[in-house]
Amino acid sequence: MEYVLIIISAIFVNNIVLSQFLGICPFLGVSKKVSTAVGMSAAVTFVMALATCVTYLLQYYVLVPLGIEFLQTVSFILVIAGLVQMVEIILKKISPSLYQALGIFLPLITTNCGVLGVALMVVQKQFGFGGEAAHFFNLGQSVVFATASAIGFGLAITLFSGIREQLELSDVPKPFRGVPIALITAGIMAMAFMGFSGIV
Repeated sequence: MEYVLIIISAIFVNNIVLSQFLGICPFLGVSKKVSTAVGMSAAVTFVMALATCVTYLLQYYVLVPLGIEFLQTVSFILVIAGLVQMVEIILKKISPSLYQALGIFLPLITTNCGVLGVALMVVQKQFGFGGEAAHFFNLGQSVVFATASAIGFGLAITLFSGIREQLELSDVPKPFRGVPIALITAGIMAMAFMGFSGIV
């Protein structure tokens, strides 16, 4: 039941884009086509889950024992940058079309504050009961939280890109075309997701 609550909370109630306002750059930049948005959300899901796992282990088995927690942000950024490079190499070999479709936005995962934000939230929230024996249990919950957060990001960006595709075919007043109507739509989506706040 605890895992179900974490998943529902991360996807709907505390959506990292629409509630926490993290990852706005790719949310606005890669959301013009549904296919690109789906590819971006898959890449972010993989990087976010893996980065959270690695940064969690780094925090509790390197930084805390050595008393160098002040290096947390720098070390987390380095881990995320390395993982993004790995994803970039894998995508280039497995799916060149998706690699070209993502273009400049794939390296932007490195600076996607959503990935770093989730890694930092996991360390701050400390899921589970704490203590030395609970670290691996906490790790499981942390990875579930990160994956659910990435799914929430994917859900938001895919819905938003579908709406933007429809808006391209609509007769939008000239002053609102492009970015203004996109921001208005994002605001309405954020208000819609606020309706989930009473669930958890």
